[in-house]
Amino acid sequence: MADKPVLTVNIVTPDGIIYNHHATMIIVNALDGQLGIMPNHEPIVAPLQIDEVRVKRVDQSEHEDAIAVNGGFMEVSGNVASIIADSAERERDIDVSRAQLAEHRAEENIKKAQEKEDTDELQRAQIKLKRAMNRINVSKH
Repeated sequence: MADKPVLTVNIVTPDGIIYNHHATMIIVNALDGQLGIMPNHEPIVAPLQIDEVRVKRVDQSEHEDAIAVNGGFMEVSGNVASIIADSAERERDIDVSRAQLAEHRAEENIKKAQEKEDTDELQRAQIKLKRAMNRINVSKH
């Protein structure tokens, strides 16, 4: 009996490889919606939202790894799913108190930007808030 095909999942940031495991499935949130990628998937390139990436590992079928990914893109080709992101953190590496502090600061910056009607600063603060909330959400897995 032949072995079932597996998907190799790599998540890379400017700081290096954050994640590298074999999986039966990866679930990402692309700009166009949620994608579930399994072995033998057609080649695809998709821009990603600031959101969690869930990986169903081959060696732990009952467990899903969760990784907080801050945008970037995913390329799938030849049973390899590569995610390139500005930053990413595995659930076990997230400093929750630091993420909560970042959330609080972003909320304050949103209020200040709204008072000053500074749309550029408002947009930056909203992105920082999304990143902090994503990290907090992923840490709860």
